Amino acid sequence: MIPHVSRLLELWRIAAHYRLDTLFPAEELPEKARHLLALIRLHPAAWSSRERKNPLKLKQAMEDMGPLAIKMGQLLSTRRDLMPPEVLSQLVLLQDQVKPFDVAVAKQRIQQSLKADIDTLFSRFDQQPLAAASIAQVHTAALHDGREVVVKVTRPDIRKQILQDFEILEWLGASLEKKLEAARALHLSEIIQNYRHIILNELDLTLEADNTRRMRHYFTGSSMMYVPEVYMDSTDVMVAERITGVPISDIATFDAMGMDRADLAEKGLTIFFTQVFRDNFFHADMHPGNVFVETINPQNPRFIALDCAIMGELSKHDQMTVARMLLAVMNSNFLQLIQVVHQAGWIPPGTDQDALSREMRRTVGPMVSKPMDQLDFAGILLQVMDIARRFHLEIPPQLMLLLKTLVHVEGLGTDLYPQLDIWKLAKPILTEWIKSNMSPVKNIKEIGQQIPDLLLGAHDLPGLLIDSLNGLKNQSYWHDKQLRELQSMRLQVDQQQRRSWIYGSVIAVLLTIAIISPWYVSTVLIVLASLLAIGRLGK
Repeated sequence: MIPHVSRLLELWRIAAHYRLDTLFPAEELPEKARHLLALIRLHPAAWSSRERKNPLKLKQAMEDMGPLAIKMGQLLSTRRDLMPPEVLSQLVLLQDQVKPFDVAVAKQRIQQSLKADIDTLFSRFDQQPLAAASIAQVHTAALHDGREVVVKVTRPDIRKQILQDFEILEWLGASLEKKLEAARALHLSEIIQNYRHIILNELDLTLEADNTRRMRHYFTGSSMMYVPEVYMDSTDVMVAERITGVPISDIATFDAMGMDRADLAEKGLTIFFTQVFRDNFFHADMHPGNVFVETINPQNPRFIALDCAIMGELSKHDQMTVARMLLAVMNSNFLQLIQVVHQAGWIPPGTDQDALSREMRRTVGPMVSKPMDQLDFAGILLQVMDIARRFHLEIPPQLMLLLKTLVHVEGLGTDLYPQLDIWKLAKPILTEWIKSNMSPVKNIKEIGQQIPDLLLGAHDLPGLLIDSLNGLKNQSYWHDKQLRELQSMRLQVDQQQRRSWIYGSVIAVLLTIAIISPWYVSTVLIVLASLLAIGRLGK
């Protein structure tokens, strides 16, 4: 059953009102997408709409559709290679220029959440929002000791809509998994569930505050990135240090200040690999509205990390798998790539690994032989997903957040410096990380760190052994009992089969005699009755 039909009808009305069917020429779209455009035009809201020529109709439509649509717009806003300029210019506005909510509501939420009057909390609170995004909006203010701060406040009454939209997505994901093998290979339903968990966590600013403090700890004193300090936080409000910088998309400012964009791009990628492999704690929402660059020192600028609400972590096993896969691709060793994927348990038994290796070489090979400005990274990812579908590969859901982040990073890097050699930069970082993590000395140290836990649990060992032996004993007794019952049943079946065969043979002979000589019919009936009586006595 389709959930929240009224919400689906509302989304249809919004798409029709803003005439989203006129965004792209129909002839440039796949045939299935053209059917969707025709559906939009069927809604009565499209017949009287005056939004056809509105230059901001896509931005406004996504704002009306809600937080999940805005998140999708933010993701697409980093893909200059996929979006036409007139569409991209609207999506960029969704990064930090979403329609704000009333400042009076913002003040009320701050006072209720921090349990103090605005004048008690701040010496100055600016009425005009500095930025507004899908989940919250930001106001500038000053503390009584003179420190400049930003105050982040979540939007009111958005949780219910987010939950409704995710129920629709879950239904859609389950439907696609029934029909499409690629959706099953990607564990689409699990991905949607994980993303639901992430977005709902984003509504709790205490989690963002904790993430920010943790990332600030990792990059304390770093020459590559600065993380602002958090001063106050609650579920709906976070007060943090105000920073000075410009968005990473402001290339004109970088050029005007004489910044080395190639160096800046390399620094950004180094930060990303450091987060993934050194810290195992990476920023997973890296659109330009969340990544700024300091302008205080143009000769050696630092990145500034904002909005640490969505963070990613990998298990140690997945970290090692991703690192070894990337190194195999960089070395053009596709047989090794398949071996790594096989060891990770992603390849089902019986797969033709040679054929899979050839497909990977054909698809992934161009990634290391061409500069980034000549690569269709999104197209390559789609081809890899198609290979996963055809070879029934199992892609763990926890890696999809990393994949989404890679799409962001690649888009930002291409915009900043198209000739950036991502592989040349990444190879020494990954090689060093793998060496350090496979070092015998480090492994021995990790075992040594676990010795106290092993010793503390040692006194439980005798009891566990006794329980295990009793379990095996009981299990053995149960198996013996089952075996005896099976043997008894088999004996009864064999006896019944032999008895049935004898009866059947005798009856067949007697019936034949009866047919040949009708004089013996009475004799046959007497013998049959005798046999049946003997059978009953035998039972």
